[in-house]
Amino acid sequence: MTTAATPTAPTAPEERPTVISIRGLTKAFGEREILRGVDLDVHQAENVVVLGRSGSGKSVLIKILVGLLTPDAGEVLVLGQKVHELPRKALDALRRRVGFSFQSSALYDSMNVGQNLEFPLTMNTKGLSAGEVRDRVLESLEAVGLAGSLEQMPSELSGGQRKRIGIARTLILRPEIMLYDEPTAGLDPVTSSEINELINQVQQNYHTASIVITHDLTCAKTTGDRVAMLLDGKMLGVGTFDEVFSSDDPRITGFYDYNFTHTDTVRNESSGGQT
Repeated sequence: MTTAATPTAPTAPEERPTVISIRGLTKAFGEREILRGVDLDVHQAENVVVLGRSGSGKSVLIKILVGLLTPDAGEVLVLGQKVHELPRKALDALRRRVGFSFQSSALYDSMNVGQNLEFPLTMNTKGLSAGEVRDRVLESLEAVGLAGSLEQMPSELSGGQRKRIGIARTLILRPEIMLYDEPTAGLDPVTSSEINELINQVQQNYHTASIVITHDLTCAKTTGDRVAMLLDGKMLGVGTFDEVFSSDDPRITGFYDYNFTHTDTVRNESSGGQT
């Protein structure tokens, strides 16, 4: 008689393969140092939030990860490959395995939603029939909860819908890694919460590893398996949200206090002082 195999518990992120490894990363623009010796690992199927003030170098970091910027020093390995040493053809191949969800969503205004999703697929994947392309488009739209938006133009979409379509367009190539640049920027609290939930759903359904760039503490706490605090060009703390913000470092506590105090003040002002 055979017995059913005992299910094994999911391994902790640090026990899984490393898909992004950053060591000693530095980047300056002229005399202005942006990154000053950044170290960070991201593991398979792990969401890591890089949190910091505007202008702290968060977006510079992910642009280096996909070869849009060249580091001054240090080593960046993505899926085992040294990004800044890759020839153009190999870099293009690596980029197809890494999805980049832009802050602006970067949709083509002259194309409807379906065409926006078809474009990267047909440009990067050969041999798919028209039916297979349509199936992939519909699958990606369904994954972000907008299956009925195929014929809509970007101008007809709300800010939150544009964010979702931007994520769908990234998912259509079935990347192994997702990079989210300020995914909740400019959104109201309810829509921000929906985008945070979508990021978690993408991780669960597609088993992607992700870096989420944000200054939004609610986004960080909701989506991050780990949080990396980027301040003054260095990672001041890496761990769970609670581990990072249990620090006594005044730069970390000040960031936390400002975010929640400022958010409460803005909400109070917008409601005419009523709570």
